[in-house]
Amino acid sequence: MTDSPSATTSKRRRGFLIFLRDVLVIVVIAALVSFVVKSFVVRSFYIPSASMERTLLVNDRILVDELTPRWTPYERGDVVVFKDPGGWLDGQPQTPAQPPLVEAVDWVLNFVGISATDSQDHLVKRVIGLPGDHVVCCNALGQITINGAPIDELSYLNLPEGDTAASNEPFDVVVPEDSVWLLGDNRDRSRDSRAHQDLPSGGFVPIGNIVGKAFLTTWPLDRMGPIDGHHQIFNGVPAAE
Repeated sequence: MTDSPSATTSKRRRGFLIFLRDVLVIVVIAALVSFVVKSFVVRSFYIPSASMERTLLVNDRILVDELTPRWTPYERGDVVVFKDPGGWLDGQPQTPAQPPLVEAVDWVLNFVGISATDSQDHLVKRVIGLPGDHVVCCNALGQITINGAPIDELSYLNLPEGDTAASNEPFDVVVPEDSVWLLGDNRDRSRDSRAHQDLPSGGFVPIGNIVGKAFLTTWPLDRMGPIDGHHQIFNGVPAAE
């Protein structure tokens, strides 16, 4: 005995609703997994300024490891993304308001970790000084010294032709406990720890403000690859006293 046309239609409708339910469950689970990954494991950011050229260019997309630093301390040379400790982003141009639909789409993409709408609220620099380090600029060769040992940064610095000084702004600091001293690779175009020594923080960034360590450039495709910490440059630096 065959089903009546109405019964067949009802079965099809029920099957379609079950299919939609399964798709919705899969989408929700995928979104939640992406949210957890973004919040605790890996997060995407884009580069809004030229302060880290040539290592990172404007509008590069990067991935940031949020998980490993929970167990492994940061090292000198690590490229890190961090939240403004106060006063670093003052006077920076604000992102113009978007149409409501665009804002909604961005919120969804940001939730699952595909977009990085809060990149303008974060900064990216290289760790130069760890807690306790005595960081001085510069010696007679234009090199920064850490705990008395010079470091040769020319392999990654973006300096004007003929200029070999690691910084044209002298400084002499001891990094406080639970903080770091951060500099951009594009030293003459980076408002980093040097430019914020007059703030209550003294230009130091609390380690708690660091989101994580940048480890991979994902976009554009012709720049895809690991982000070099150049850790070997710091091998000769003695531990802080």
